[in-house]
Amino acid sequence: MTSKDLSATGVPADNSLANRYGGKKRGLTRAAKRIIVIAALIVGIAFAVWLATSSTQAPVTSKDIGYSAVDGTQAEVDYQVTKNPSATAKCAVKALDSKFAVVGWKVEEIGPNDPRQGADGGSTTSQRAVLRTESPAVSGVVDSCWIVDKGK
Repeated sequence: MTSKDLSATGVPADNSLANRYGGKKRGLTRAAKRIIVIAALIVGIAFAVWLATSSTQAPVTSKDIGYSAVDGTQAEVDYQVTKNPSATAKCAVKALDSKFAVVGWKVEEIGPNDPRQGADGGSTTSQRAVLRTESPAVSGVVDSCWIVDKGK
């Protein structure tokens, strides 16, 4: 006796897949798509507004101006600091060798300044850091600056 081959029956493939995995999924309606787009736009606009208002001006910024190597054990870094004239800031200045390894490091304090001193009503002042180095330096930069809370 032979049994019938049931796989050769005339059941369409779409129907057998639908029975196994369920029917075809419906797409999003036009109203649902519109709601998703509007929600994404609102989130994007809110994020842009937050970025614009939260970082309008950093409390302190620095700009590298120049560098000079005095000798193999000393380097000078010239830079500008922009901050509130009444605030005290600290800046980490570093000297680098030809392989970008740090060969000199110093944290300098920039105290409050007179509004008649420097540019922008005393907000921007020029600074020079003299760094001792452990080997000849080929560049010098300001790594970072921050405002110091004098209450602590």
